[in-house]
Amino acid sequence: MKLHPYLTFNGNCEAAMNFYKDVLDGEITIMSRFDEAPPGEFPIPDFAKKLIMHLTLEFRGCTIMASDTTEPENLKTGSNVTLSINADDAEEGVAIFNSLLDGGQAIMPFQEVFWGGQFGMLVDQFGVQWMV
Repeated sequence: MKLHPYLTFNGNCEAAMNFYKDVLDGEITIMSRFDEAPPGEFPIPDFAKKLIMHLTLEFRGCTIMASDTTEPENLKTGSNVTLSINADDAEEGVAIFNSLLDGGQAIMPFQEVFWGGQFGMLVDQFGVQWMV
């Protein structure tokens, strides 16, 4: 199992992560935009189509993941960090998701996703946001 910080930005994810890449002498290994999602997968506001849906920065054995928000009115600086757990398999993933969900609230149910594997998002009982 691996735990990764996940940063959310208000339209400047690409610039911020390129800055971190330069500072940390890292490499952006994944970068996808909202307009690359299959049509109808989820609603994408027009302003967000060219924004970053997911970006992975790797450096010295570490990983930081990030994206832009499609709901800028809900993003508050300081609450824009999510913990992302990459489970070893789907069974472990659903067990972790369900355990974290106890007393919390699902944002996106743990389910098959178009980019491969299974994924879910939740806020735990302490207000911490997780991606599993």
